[in-house]
Amino acid sequence: MILLMDRLETELGTVAMVADGTHLRALDFVDGTSRFLDRIRRRFGDVAIRDVDDPLGVRSRLAAYFGGDPTALDGIPAEPDGTAFQSRVWKALRNIPAGATESYGTLAARIGAPKSSRAVGMANSLNPIALVIPCHRVIGSNRALVGYAGGLDRKRRLLELEGVHLPERKPGRAAASQDGGRHALVPCLARD
Repeated sequence: MILLMDRLETELGTVAMVADGTHLRALDFVDGTSRFLDRIRRRFGDVAIRDVDDPLGVRSRLAAYFGGDPTALDGIPAEPDGTAFQSRVWKALRNIPAGATESYGTLAARIGAPKSSRAVGMANSLNPIALVIPCHRVIGSNRALVGYAGGLDRKRRLLELEGVHLPERKPGRAAASQDGGRHALVPCLARD
């Protein structure tokens, strides 16, 4: 298998993307590419990774997203390769439109698993295609920012790019959700 890789420098950091020629397979904020490439190799095995310019037009669409078009990532063909439950969660995430948010509990109910908000949070944490599968749009039930491995400041800025403005946290108080904070540590972007 040959995978195609590119990067985009954004105001929120470097975004790396990998495609297989027909589908986006991975996208994440990276400080360097070695950890990102290690995750790709663990996921796909011994693959050839080639640097290319704008695979599937994803880099151009990311540039448009960061340039002010919150819908630029809609419709990018993506193949995240997950379990049946993860796939249901990731498909549902793609149905949260830019400019909207949803709580973990609401998302769990929408996929027909109303008592599975923790499992939804875990599926979010394993999402290999950030932004295109918009796990940053999932927030706490009290509209608090919770659970984003890229950092809550980055999550807030992504939502603001899409026109969502959430209340600031009060200094010294944790952003606990009404469910007792169960999801406060659930990341969105896949991490080691």
